[in-house]
Amino acid sequence: MNRNAALFAVMCLVWGLTWLPVKVGASHVPPVFLAAVRFSLAGVLMLLWAGRDLPKVPAGAWPRLVVTALLLNTANYSLLFWGTAHAPTGLAAIVNFATIPIFTLLASRAIEGERIDARKLAAIGLGTVGLGFLFATRALGGLSAVHGDPLEAVGLAAVAFGTLFYCTGAVLSRPIAGTMPTLTLAGWQTLIGGVGLSAVSALVEPVGRADFAALVRSPVLPAVVFLIIGGSLMGFTIYMRLLRDWGAFRAGLYAFISPAIAVGVGVIVLSEPFGVSEAVGALLMFGAAAIALKRPERAR
Repeated sequence: MNRNAALFAVMCLVWGLTWLPVKVGASHVPPVFLAAVRFSLAGVLMLLWAGRDLPKVPAGAWPRLVVTALLLNTANYSLLFWGTAHAPTGLAAIVNFATIPIFTLLASRAIEGERIDARKLAAIGLGTVGLGFLFATRALGGLSAVHGDPLEAVGLAAVAFGTLFYCTGAVLSRPIAGTMPTLTLAGWQTLIGGVGLSAVSALVEPVGRADFAALVRSPVLPAVVFLIIGGSLMGFTIYMRLLRDWGAFRAGLYAFISPAIAVGVGVIVLSEPFGVSEAVGALLMFGAAAIALKRPERAR
């Protein structure tokens, strides 16, 4: 196994495991507060890592940088962390990862006018059916009633809407991505998003002294450390290296592996339900993502 293949395996594992600390941490402190702490600290560390590249943001790029930070990190992770607190981690991961290429297609069409051909339409249609299967049991009050959380379906919907905000922010980031170093862009987006998450948490969550105290105790402290180091610093760095060496298509294949890891961890560690409807929905979502990620054949 070459070095990039080993790094790809690490990235898939880390991003598949991040859903567990989100779930665990959010069961002890408010979920948006947890996200705010993660992204604020991760943003500071990224900018320190950027070093002399930290101020290399063109003056004209700041408005778009702020807007995309609020979409990518504030809006997205407010909904994602809240949704994961109420929905099974495995299903939340599937909804998040598998809808990224589909929502990116829709955002690219709406913002950039990118053409949606028959292949892309098939991906969107298949993904929509897959989402229906993933939501079916919860919407009908099946497994959610057994596990006592009536907000499972709403939580999964929150993850889906958060992913749509993320994809919109990613498409809007493209014009400024080449105007500054990658780590500078990511660091500022992460920090600004963390500040936005802090504001959202202050507005909607009852955060008190006990929540701040919980940050330095188990199990919240190890959860936050893993999310910052594993999810943000390691995962991001590896992904950017693979983008450089492999290209977006091969690097993006984590979308088929990390959710499977999240499902397995959720079932084994948290005893989360995963039935026939969820399995069918997952297969359809993975198929839709595969179609969306497939590179078009070159004309001969």
